[in-house]
Amino acid sequence: MIWIDSSRGYKFSVGGKDGWVLNPSESYNHWAERNRFQVNDTLFFKLKNGNDSVLVVTREKYNRCNGKKPIKTLTEGKSEYIFGRSGPHYFISSSEDHCKKGQKLVIVVLAVRPKKPSPSPASPPSASPTPSASIPAPSSKAPSPSPSDADVPSNSPNKSFVVGFTAFRTNWLLSFVVGVGVFMFCFG
Repeated sequence: MIWIDSSRGYKFSVGGKDGWVLNPSESYNHWAERNRFQVNDTLFFKLKNGNDSVLVVTREKYNRCNGKKPIKTLTEGKSEYIFGRSGPHYFISSSEDHCKKGQKLVIVVLAVRPKKPSPSPASPPSASPTPSASIPAPSSKAPSPSPSDADVPSNSPNKSFVVGFTAFRTNWLLSFVVGVGVFMFCFG
């Protein structure tokens, strides 16, 4: 179950309605893999008073189920742990036997990503620089026609034929290539 506390982030109930027990209906690590944790999110551990506690430990102690000198001990019936940093966090049962039977949990907290600042409105273009003597002034002559246009006079009725034929030739070639591809797919 997940609760939202706007000042702290999300609140996750470890073990669901069962709480922190030896044989949960879903393994703790599988549950953790299905969720995404961020800095300021909170884990809520429902413990049976006097029965067990949760230890926050290093990776080495997690792997060995070593509860000696934990980083933190959660012993209250309803304990909370707030993620203050990104990276892996390791939790084990205070009972070495329970830990070895799988009552342990690793949670990887995602790194904080700063919000991207909204783009500032575009500033008006600055005044163009004044032309210097080394930059040639633009020519008043019209650009010379491209070689394909130069082959056909602009007032010639054949110019539209050349443009139309080029479009026909391109479409025909494309249709031919697609047709060959379909033929090869079906019969090749």
